[in-house]
Amino acid sequence: MIVEFGHYALVLAFALSLLQCTIPLWGALSGDNRLMAVAPPVSVTMFLLVLVSFLILTAGYLNSDFSILNVLENSHSAKPLLYKFTGVWGNHEGSMLLWVLILVFFGALVGLFGGNLPADLKAATLAVQGSISAGFLLFLLATSNPFTRVANPPLEGADLNPILQDIGLAIHPPLLYVGYVGFSITFSFAVAALILGRTDAAWARWVRPWTLLAWSFLTLGIAMGSYWAYYELGWGGWWFWDPVENASFMPWLAGTALLHSAIVMEKREALKVWTVLLAIFTFSLSLLGTFLVRSGVLTSVHAFATDPTRGVFILGLLCFFIGGSLALYAWRASTLKQGGLFAPISREGALILNNLFLTAACAAVFVGTLYPLLLDAVTGETISVGAPFFNLTFGPLMVPLLMAVPFGPVLSWKRGDLLAAAQRLYAALGLALVLTLFTFWLWGMEKVLAPLGVGLAVWIMAGSVSEIVTRVKLFEIGPRRGLSRLIGLPGSAWGTATAHFGVGVAVLGIVTASAFQEERIETMRPGDTVELSGYQVTFDGAAPRRGPNYTEEVGHFTVRRAGLTIAELDPSKRVYTARQMPTTEAAIHTTGFSQLYLSLGESRGDGAVDVRVYFKPLITLIWIGSVIMAVGGALSIADRRLRVGAPKPARKRNAGATAPAE
Repeated sequence: MIVEFGHYALVLAFALSLLQCTIPLWGALSGDNRLMAVAPPVSVTMFLLVLVSFLILTAGYLNSDFSILNVLENSHSAKPLLYKFTGVWGNHEGSMLLWVLILVFFGALVGLFGGNLPADLKAATLAVQGSISAGFLLFLLATSNPFTRVANPPLEGADLNPILQDIGLAIHPPLLYVGYVGFSITFSFAVAALILGRTDAAWARWVRPWTLLAWSFLTLGIAMGSYWAYYELGWGGWWFWDPVENASFMPWLAGTALLHSAIVMEKREALKVWTVLLAIFTFSLSLLGTFLVRSGVLTSVHAFATDPTRGVFILGLLCFFIGGSLALYAWRASTLKQGGLFAPISREGALILNNLFLTAACAAVFVGTLYPLLLDAVTGETISVGAPFFNLTFGPLMVPLLMAVPFGPVLSWKRGDLLAAAQRLYAALGLALVLTLFTFWLWGMEKVLAPLGVGLAVWIMAGSVSEIVTRVKLFEIGPRRGLSRLIGLPGSAWGTATAHFGVGVAVLGIVTASAFQEERIETMRPGDTVELSGYQVTFDGAAPRRGPNYTEEVGHFTVRRAGLTIAELDPSKRVYTARQMPTTEAAIHTTGFSQLYLSLGESRGDGAVDVRVYFKPLITLIWIGSVIMAVGGALSIADRRLRVGAPKPARKRNAGATAPAE
């Protein structure tokens, strides 16, 4: 009976979502405070109902209740407890329930902590969020019920996809979904502002913390997914330009542009039209990613479902929300007046340049991802768009953008002095040139672009440090007063510098790991040794081993450097008993920021086995840089001026004034 209650809780949540998307909006349009007051408690109650439903499904997995079809198809009694828990969202129905749980959670956050929002904007925002919740709850109930029963359940389940039986499943999807779904709130704010005609600097201030929150989690989610694929699939790569990888990357690019555009709107009341449009597009790209993963239009290791019926339903939701919001935008666009003027050479100008390159890069990824799908649907012709296309289109757009990153924060608002900004960055430029020349000296002219990439990364990192030094005037007022001013810097200043520094760290990792990695593929017999980048890797032999729900052949390797043993690595090939599916388990030795990577291939008889050995210099900087970027987002959210909700509007001397202060 408790399983049925989980289903009923979703039905009740759907009923409340219909209430939330109508009554508060009616109240906002009519000015009825009693109707607007309905939204917060309803949003919190919806979250509690979906949470109960999620916990009931989780209990079914933990107890191996194979009378639930979802548990039967995706679990096994011998599966380790951690994977029983993470298996809840390791399938289409469970992951969709997690998606909806995060969706209503964001609505509840606005309901609980949006006290500083104007009542009509808060009610309208929650109404739009309620409409999104209604659409996806209906999708869950109509096509993807996670509580479908089995009349005569078997004694054992089919087990979870072996690739998903990893700690990465516990971290990557929740982080990614918080990012994906978090942009729904910025979308709801944008649509609510269009409905009410409230698009001003205060609106940009209210939107920014939610955008920062979603962007930070999406950054972590993409980084974790990259690292998971890197060590789990045994291929040694960290990014494949897979269509579903691109589907998460596109909203990240659009969200990054939205963050910078909202700053201009907040400071200068400019770019209103563009900022609102970006808020719509960012969540629209998140919906597109959901469609790609769950529609069956592509085959990918990331895809959850291949049911066209579900794809049509999601496509309908996508058309309704994207089409409806764009129609509303077109209707209201003439009322969105631009704000103050500014010179092209200014901080506003730098942020606009940032937006141009980011949106162009997003468009390039969009075309490369969807063009093969559209061509196949229209003509039946199958083509593959891979790394060469994306490297030739995305890369050249990123280089000028990254070169301009250090200039933006040191330029003045409204009218800047490019020469003065350059003078503040002399030290950063000098350090970048020195390290570029050092890399040329170290590696020679064989790879000309790589040293330039190293110099670009150092330029970004040193520029972010120069930004902080410039703000506190460290060399002008002395270290004691400088330290005092350093401590007093607002969180947004620290956040900007930290995020930019993280970008530089990630770029350094990408350049060095891509340009200077070394690889050996050998068929090794016990006692054979492979030398790579100063390491001696000796194959000691292989032996079988049994796990809780798999068997594996484990290779044992001894790693030496200068004759000294520094590590023992045990990569393996596994076969999971229930599904008879093989997986490759790589072994990784980390030294500093670099990694030695081993994975096993096919066995050749007589104890011989194919072995792939990589040395990847500074590769961990890719993921460390991503974490630093997310920390920068967290620091910006911690800024007292950007608390969740909004700053309280200043009191006007004129009692009749109702517009919130900037």
